[in-house]
Amino acid sequence: MTSIFTGHDQGVRPHGTPSSGMPTPGGATAVLDRHLRFTGWSREAEELFGLASEEVLGRSADAVLADTETGAGISSAAGDGGTAWSLGPRPVRRGDGRPVPVSLSLTPLALGVGATGWLLVAVDSELAHWEALGRAMLDGLDRESPVQLVIYDTDARVRWVNAAIEKQFGISLKEVAGRFLKDILPQGEVLEEADRPVISVEEIVQRVARTGSPVVDVRYRSATFLAPHHERVWSCSYFRLQDEEGRPIGVCEAGLDITDRYVARQRLALLSRASGSIGRTLDIRHTAGELAELVVPEFAEAVIVDIFEPVLGGEEPQHFGTHPTLCRVAHRTDHTAAKDTAYDELDTVSLRCLAENAPATDAATHVLALPLKARGTTLGVAAFARPQHADPFEHEEIQLAEELVSRTAVCLDNARRYTREHATALMLQRDLLPRALPEQPGVEVAHRYLPAAGHAGVGGDWYDVIPLSGARVGLVVGDVAGHGMGAAATMGRVRTTVAALAALDLAPDELLARLDDLVARTGIPTSGAAEAEAEAETEDQALGVTCLYAIYDPVSRHCVMARAGHLPPVLVTPDGHTELVDLPAGPPLGLGGLPFECADIELQEGAMLALYTDGLVENRQTDIDAGIRSLCTALSGPGNGQLDRICDRVITRLLPQAPEDDAALLLLRVHALAESLVATWDMACDAAEVARARSLALDQLAAWGVDEAASFVVELVVSELVTNAIRYGNAPVCLRLIQERGLIVEVSDGGHTSPHLRRAAMEDEGGRGLFLVAQLTQRWGTRYTSTGKTIWTEVPLSPAKLPGTFPGERFEL
Repeated sequence: MTSIFTGHDQGVRPHGTPSSGMPTPGGATAVLDRHLRFTGWSREAEELFGLASEEVLGRSADAVLADTETGAGISSAAGDGGTAWSLGPRPVRRGDGRPVPVSLSLTPLALGVGATGWLLVAVDSELAHWEALGRAMLDGLDRESPVQLVIYDTDARVRWVNAAIEKQFGISLKEVAGRFLKDILPQGEVLEEADRPVISVEEIVQRVARTGSPVVDVRYRSATFLAPHHERVWSCSYFRLQDEEGRPIGVCEAGLDITDRYVARQRLALLSRASGSIGRTLDIRHTAGELAELVVPEFAEAVIVDIFEPVLGGEEPQHFGTHPTLCRVAHRTDHTAAKDTAYDELDTVSLRCLAENAPATDAATHVLALPLKARGTTLGVAAFARPQHADPFEHEEIQLAEELVSRTAVCLDNARRYTREHATALMLQRDLLPRALPEQPGVEVAHRYLPAAGHAGVGGDWYDVIPLSGARVGLVVGDVAGHGMGAAATMGRVRTTVAALAALDLAPDELLARLDDLVARTGIPTSGAAEAEAEAETEDQALGVTCLYAIYDPVSRHCVMARAGHLPPVLVTPDGHTELVDLPAGPPLGLGGLPFECADIELQEGAMLALYTDGLVENRQTDIDAGIRSLCTALSGPGNGQLDRICDRVITRLLPQAPEDDAALLLLRVHALAESLVATWDMACDAAEVARARSLALDQLAAWGVDEAASFVVELVVSELVTNAIRYGNAPVCLRLIQERGLIVEVSDGGHTSPHLRRAAMEDEGGRGLFLVAQLTQRWGTRYTSTGKTIWTEVPLSPAKLPGTFPGERFEL
């Protein structure tokens, strides 16, 4: 039998029949004669069964298509030649011995005049199954899938959408085909795309079509035609479509509605940002503003924060009163909210919230108000509003708002407590710092103190001017480490101690040594668990004190100074030259056991000294050396002018903004006491010198024009002090008178024994001399020098009337 089919035809057809005369059925095809012998074998049959046409033509179909499990052929199932029939899946052995499951169908076929046969179609059962699944899947993606599918051409025009798009957006394929997305949803926007900034969906589609690289999880936000006032968020991914030749023909977009998940993530992100953005400062208004800035427009389109007025002053809750006044400390609106009627209802709902002391909502106007509660006390109210067309606040959103408001309330209460403490510390420091420095002969003084900016606030910087005997003046500047109440209190304690030690007429190095010993002893931790715990909680800030103490004598124009870890003063000569005083540093106070050294410098008439703390010359941007150079530059220049103006100039140049640390500046210009106002005489150690001393003193007082009453007092004081010095002291003996607003009488000798008061009996003949001195003078005392001691007294030029009787006290050396 001659084959009427070639082995490599694309389809099976009768001999002599045009290929277009009959469509090729799906699967592998073959032709059988009426005896079920193969007369035609297609290329698809060769591929399916692994047999060439010459291997099967003329053979029985029972042999070629036998069931490998039962051995049955197909003839037993064949009809009468006029009826189509099919045979379910059966394993048929391929030419390579492997079984392949196939489904067979036979259709009667006319092969020519009077000749009949069969058209056999064989389909791989597994392939047919997956092809059916593929068709079902494609149909499901088109009709049933919740995933939104869009196919764009390479120009990013929409060509096809599935039913999910039609359902969720309210648009049909007919309405969108051939259009750009930006023309379909003009208000849509891309939120993020894997950390890469993009302009639009069109750009993404064109890039994917061009590069072939897929893009995953692009967040797209838009309203829909079904809900034009409510935006939804989708996560979209894009991949390229290409033909059999690998040429791009389009881009497929798969999108999933993630609005709920996105909103939940945004809420968590909002809470996370709140922990780092609310309460960054201890300022009440700023903290309220941080809440308003955080929630608009992400959570609400408008927000107001009202605080009870006493909170702004730092008052305790019990001091608020029954009807405290509300103050608006923050408000913020989105540009669209100001025109919305919901914004007008913020005040109404806020007042209802405060009246009920509970959250208040108004679903009709989309307003939510919450009380600002901290530690059981209501500090104020925060209210949020959304536009009328937006969704009202849901339960989860109210919980989010409550969390934000709760955090804000705690921060506000912390700021209130700080405000109270800061005000108290300021008041304490104002009380501890000298309000007005005493006017002293031989010096002009100006001073400035600037507390630190922000939460640091009040610190422990201080300065002082202390009147000393002999027209001398003590100058102090110091710095206690830390800020707040503790630093201010420590400063007051140390300042008082310095003033008390200065009253003993101690030299600067000796004063600092005694102060160092005191600080070291008071700063030692106590033993015991409770004491150790208290020590850990409240460390003694006196252990971080630096101090500089100087004594200026306008008679000699000498200044003696010492410092304990403090910055050296700046000396400005009358011609405007500036330099740092070469002064040994000394350790900070509290270390104990280390010596302090004095420096003695002679100052020219009109010279200026600048004493300061490190807050004036050091900050985060400027190191201390550069700051000191800037201070010297600000102080330099001839003429200098008034000290107050110089202070202002220094502060303006060195601290144009509020300082990071508190800063103190003490300026003084020195003058020498005129020689005509000082008289000095050396006395021999002879009792006859007492009369001479009285005579010299009276002559000098007459030359100064002192009245008789004062002269009488001075004569008695000179007589008593010179007598005691000659009788009980050692050579050399010296008498000095100084006229300075009053009269200063000083008698020096080489002894180191200090006189003291004692009670004298009625029958005692002596011992009342110093009592008379103490009664007739304004002040008296003793100071020690390297060569001995000096007894000094101050006599007012208009002394009080002498007492008529004296108690029976006795005074001895």
